[in-house]
Amino acid sequence: MTSLLTAPARPAGAEAGAAAPASAARRVLRRLRARKAALAAAAVLALLVLLALAAPLLAALEGQDPTTYHDGLVDSARGGVPVGPFGGIDAEHWLGVEPGTGRDLFVRLLYGARVSLAVAAGATLVQVVVGVAVGLAAALGNRLADSVLSHLTDVMVALPLLVFAIAVTAVAPADLPRPLLLVVVIGLIAWGAMARLVRAQALSLLKLDYVSAARLTGASTWRIARRELLPGLAAPVITYAAVMLPQNMLNEASMSFLGVGIKPPTPSWGQMLSSATTWFRADPLYVVLPALMLFVTTFAFTVLGDTVRAALDPREESRLRVGRERRKGGSS
Repeated sequence: MTSLLTAPARPAGAEAGAAAPASAARRVLRRLRARKAALAAAAVLALLVLLALAAPLLAALEGQDPTTYHDGLVDSARGGVPVGPFGGIDAEHWLGVEPGTGRDLFVRLLYGARVSLAVAAGATLVQVVVGVAVGLAAALGNRLADSVLSHLTDVMVALPLLVFAIAVTAVAPADLPRPLLLVVVIGLIAWGAMARLVRAQALSLLKLDYVSAARLTGASTWRIARRELLPGLAAPVITYAAVMLPQNMLNEASMSFLGVGIKPPTPSWGQMLSSATTWFRADPLYVVLPALMLFVTTFAFTVLGDTVRAALDPREESRLRVGRERRKGGSS
């Protein structure tokens, strides 16, 4: 009688299924570690994020801040060119000063990194949330809902992001925080591609046997989306988000460069490049430094996104195995 009342033992398949995500994550990490480009890109991005987070500490260490003007460090007779060689580099200003204002360039680059990274990450998060929600709703909804959401997605994909974002930010209230405004505008305009990807992937997953079995058991739409579809959508969503993030950083820089993004005195790499266009002959370093930071960051994100896409590809394991066998054959 006792044996009848006891709970049945958990099937071995369930335990294996519970351990599957952990093993899959280990496989992805192993594939990423096998690629030197991924390790280099991750190291560069980790260093940039660390410098951005430590901006107040590094500013205090240098003894400067991003908004204080130093009129004595620029030559007003020459139009505001920094005094001294290489844009005014000295022991107190490690990368020189900003032409015309004398603000410390090193500290403004660090605080600009915080703004650029935060706007790009926030906009990407909004795009992922809205895109996944719309894509799943279109895939799981009826024919009318799918048609309406698909046409809405097509409209959002066709919208010129920069033109529409410039129009919105130009009429936005002046007291609205610009970083938050850029996150909302970029995120709510450029989610169409993510929604289209999620819908296509979800429709292909709905044809699989385990999803059909869940439907036959009477599982709700929310349960099917959460338990059956979202795990299968993780790889393509992560891959595409890694590609969208550097694009959003360039979008923020472009809008700030055109004067409708981050406003002074808040530093941003794009806003610094916008003001640097009039100083590229007198102080080339003021142009090179923010442009170099923007290039290195977007390039590292692009490389990391490409390697993440390859690591999440099931065929990558066979490629790595073939590569190891070739190296062993060559060494022998």
